[in-house]
Amino acid sequence: MRAVLSLSLSLLCLPALLAQTPDKPTDKKAEAKAETKTESRPEEKPTVTSHTLAMGGKTLKYTVTAGLMPLKNTTGEKEADVFYMAYTLDGAEASKRPLMFSFNGGPGSASVWLHLGALGPRRVKMAQDGFMPAPPYQVVDNPATWLDQTDLVFIDPVGTGYSRAAKPELASKFHGVRGDIESVGEFIRLYLGRANRWNSPLFLVGESYGTTRAAGLSGHLIEKGIAFNGIVLVSSILNFQTLHPTVGNDLPYPLYLPTYTATAFYHHRLAPELQKDLQATLRQAEAFAAGPYTTALNQGDALPPAEREAIATQLARLTGLDKAFILKADLRVQDSHFYKELLHQEDRVVGRLDSRFKGPDPSGVTDSPEFDPSMTAIRPPYTAAFNDYVRRELGYATDHEYFILGGGVGRWDWGANGRFADTSDALRQAFAKNPFMKLFVANGYYDVATPYFATQYTLSHMRLDPAAHARISLGFYEAGHMMYIDEKSLLQLKKDVSAFLEQAVRR
Repeated sequence: MRAVLSLSLSLLCLPALLAQTPDKPTDKKAEAKAETKTESRPEEKPTVTSHTLAMGGKTLKYTVTAGLMPLKNTTGEKEADVFYMAYTLDGAEASKRPLMFSFNGGPGSASVWLHLGALGPRRVKMAQDGFMPAPPYQVVDNPATWLDQTDLVFIDPVGTGYSRAAKPELASKFHGVRGDIESVGEFIRLYLGRANRWNSPLFLVGESYGTTRAAGLSGHLIEKGIAFNGIVLVSSILNFQTLHPTVGNDLPYPLYLPTYTATAFYHHRLAPELQKDLQATLRQAEAFAAGPYTTALNQGDALPPAEREAIATQLARLTGLDKAFILKADLRVQDSHFYKELLHQEDRVVGRLDSRFKGPDPSGVTDSPEFDPSMTAIRPPYTAAFNDYVRRELGYATDHEYFILGGGVGRWDWGANGRFADTSDALRQAFAKNPFMKLFVANGYYDVATPYFATQYTLSHMRLDPAAHARISLGFYEAGHMMYIDEKSLLQLKKDVSAFLEQAVRR
């Protein structure tokens, strides 16, 4: 995923640690003794609370456990604490009851978005279409919770939420593609043992970079004997080459195009014949993107002038942008430029996470927006609502800042492939080694952060056999990256996932 505030890759860096000069010679023995004393401290006991939810004519009685799971190295030294919130249905038989582990993305994002947006029995109240409500913000019952079908464990990876490395110098161990997968995988292993859930039907759900993590975990954990019945990917990004255009990598431009078309459709920037039916218009955009547009870009500087003009004309028709602008962009419209250009005559920019949102553009001469209006619409409600909910309803009190997005994660190690990190092959391996695993992928038409056409491209280029492809299903929603903030999409997502869960646990 590319850099932005919400579920973005551009994160607030950890402040530099200031070296302190001791007033007297260091007593190594005293230091070792103090460290041993610290390590021997008993674990913090989690808070456990009981709750009820009226849903579908019945009452769900459930228990919430909120606490810290220590991660230790091979010598028994604690290296980090991982904060989690587990929702379990009372009276259910653990060996038959599904269990789903959930996390968001960033990297650097806490699990709050899926937790209080879609999955949990309580959710942040937004406007009906997902737009920002007036403060003070509320947490209300969620009639679309997934708790009626599966227990839920929300994980905040190290550096997010209340999760912290035991020592500042250990943080980098967790802040990278590999370290992140290994640490979250270790949490899952520990939780299965402590909660006695090794034989439960197991699921993963990740959003945004959380889908990168989920795909990586599927391959990582199958090697440790942990196989999943199903994985849910919400707003997926597995292969970052599909999102990062560079000189020599034109792949993202055609993959973004259908989402540009959907956005222009929503804001009524297309010709009348294209404003009649979103689905029909998107099929045109997809066919052009995969065909003539890709062929033209592949020719590079050798593209004949007449063909260049024809491609620019069609791009203008399908994006609502001026043809002259497209020609100046060399037929390659960056997403940051699209946010600014589509509604520039109104002095407005459109959102990245959800391009239905728009906000003021204080400067018409910069090449990217000052802020993402879709991010600013959701961050205050979720921040305030979570901090109130975790204390007032779950009884978990701490003075630590809950890092909702950024603040706890610094430089990210993208591994050998650098900015083109790719965990799709790990998912392929999990499919090959686990013939029962199923996959559901949720996509928002107005999500410019992880365009749906890029997701389809990745899934069709994983070298899966036909039997594996038959175990993949997709859902599409007329909303953005966090499609569940829109009530209509929230209910449709619940319906789609409900059917997926039933199929995935069928023996």
